[in-house]
Formats: sequence, C-alpha cells, structure tokens
Amino acid sequence: MAKAVALFSGGLDSTLAILVMLRQGIKVTAVTFLNHFGCDISDRSSCSKNPFSAAEKFGFEVKLSHLSKKFLDIVKNPKYGHGKNMNPCIDCRILMLKEAREFMNMTGADFIITGEVLGQRPMSQRKNTFPLIDKEAMVNGYVLRPLSAKLLDVTIPEQMGIVSRDMLYDFSGRSRKPQMALAKEFGLIDYPTPAGGCLLTEPNYAFRLKELLAYNKDPEFKDINLLRIGRHFRFSPECKIIVGRNKEENDMIISLSDSRDHILKVEGYGSPITLIAGKATNEALAIAASMCARYSDAKHLPEVNVTVSMKEEKYYLKVQPANNEIIESLRIDKKPPALVLRGTAQT
Repeated sequence: MAKAVALFSGGLDSTLAILVMLRQGIKVTAVTFLNHFGCDISDRSSCSKNPFSAAEKFGFEVKLSHLSKKFLDIVKNPKYGHGKNMNPCIDCRILMLKEAREFMNMTGADFIITGEVLGQRPMSQRKNTFPLIDKEAMVNGYVLRPLSAKLLDVTIPEQMGIVSRDMLYDFSGRSRKPQMALAKEFGLIDYPTPAGGCLLTEPNYAFRLKELLAYNKDPEFKDINLLRIGRHFRFSPECKIIVGRNKEENDMIISLSDSRDHILKVEGYGSPITLIAGKATNEALAIAASMCARYSDAKHLPEVNVTVSMKEEKYYLKVQPANNEIIESLRIDKKPPALVLRGTAQT
C-alpha cells in the first residue's frame, strides 16, 4: 500500500486533503507541527472544535511535533520576509516541509500532501511560490496538493500511478464553498471555522512580539506565551508589567510565572493578577502596584494596599490607583493612526 505524510492543522482544508487520499487507498499519517503562535492542537480545550475528531472518525493517525526553537528563529529572521505583520509564511512552509521530508524518509512514505489551496493565501499559496517552497525544502515533485492539483504541475506520485489525477480537484481562491460542499460529500461536519489561526497575522499580537524582540533578542518561551494574554506595559528596557483581564488570564499568568517574577494583587477585592517580568526596581514595583489597583474593584479608593509576592517573600505597598496618563504612556499596543499622529504637525 502506498503511504503519504500529511501536514495537518486540524482545519477543513488539511482534513479534506487527507480524505481525498484515503479515498484512493493511500495510507496517510498526519503530522501536526506545533508552535507558540497558533491554536495548540495538543490542548483540545484551546480550539473552537476538536481537531482530532476527523482522525477519530475516518481512521488516520496524527503525530505531534513541536517546532518551538526552529520556528522562533525564522520568525526573527525569515529568509523570504514577513507578511503584513510578523508572519513568515514562506519560511514557515519550507520549515514544515523539511520536517515532513525527514518523517517521510524515516517511515518509508512515498510522498507528502498538504491542504493548500491555490490563491487562498496571498504570500505562500501562489502558483509561482509553490515550486520555490518545494525546492527550498528539497521535496521537488513529492508534494501533492490534492485540492488544487489539477491547476498545478503533475507530481511524482501521479506520474508513478500511485495517485489518480482524475480524482483530484481544481479549487482556487478564498471562497470556502467548494470545500464545504466536498466536506458534505465525505460526511465531514465537525471542523473549525477558518478564523483563529496564526497569531502572527494579528496586528496587535505582532506588534507585541516585535516590541518584545526589540528589547530581548532571545526571549524565553514564557515571554512568548505571555504575549497572548493580559494588558502589557513597558516600564523600562529590562522590565515589563502584565495585568490580567479576567480569572482565566489570572490563572494563566500564575501558571507561567516563575521564582524570578513579582506577583501583585489586591486582597479582599476583585483584582487582576499583575506580573513584573524582568528587573523590578522600587519605582517599577510602585507603578505595577498602582496599575494593579487601577484595574481592581478597589480603583475608587484614594489609596489601596497591594500585595507583592516573590518566592517566599510577601509584603504590601500602599499606592494610589494609576491614572490614564500613566496607563497610556506605558501601554504596549498597536495604536490607531489618530493616536499615533496626535501632537504632530498636520499639513
């Protein structure tokens, strides 16, 4: 039996690509490459749908591989550049196909499949980009894109008669209607919406990441994971303040913190968990405490006692809740053009 390795995100397109191959009698092993910038498919509670439901229903195997360090390296310095924000789409596909090639060779598979659709993504899914990506990954001719195959060059598995080109498709563009119709044909009903993909395409998250890398060229994965949650403030080049927005974020901040971090909260009131990451001077502690008070249910009080904890040490700071001027001067966010241009001469 012929075998294929599939790049599997858990989304509709990659699932359909696998089902098209299963229908042709190909044994498919799906590989999901995890990183810190997307929905964590290993945590079923973090995605809008169960990404493993199709594998369970249709009987294909899914293996997980985390590309943490390698992926962060290409985010920082992509050979083929970033997209509109911090997304290194071409370098990302090259990296995943290189890893898939290693897995293909290790398992004796015959080719690789992906759920890419011609014209669906402006940077990486173009007719002139596919050959570039395949060449860089050293998989020329071995990558079959079943959903758009009839619009692309014939691949080696097709030439060898392993795959019938007549049973492949000619989907193109951003419309999801052809995929949804095919999903109905297969009886595939449990799949996530296309929203909620790579965080690097989101302007505010990308802005936070770019800001982090400007001050820290080699961030820890804790720093990367914290970018997803909370309100972020830059106190100094060596110090950030992160304030939770709800109970879920408070719990996540606690779970990501370590013995080097200061944790602040207002006891006896509804309060955000506030974390100081980096060098915590007395001034930084006072500012963080005032922010913690500002976002707590005690913000109406003239002075608030804020608990500060680090390792086994615990003490209190009495502060006034921070005013809007302090908040806005330190906030790390991609501001709208009207705010960016405020105070500058207009012509």
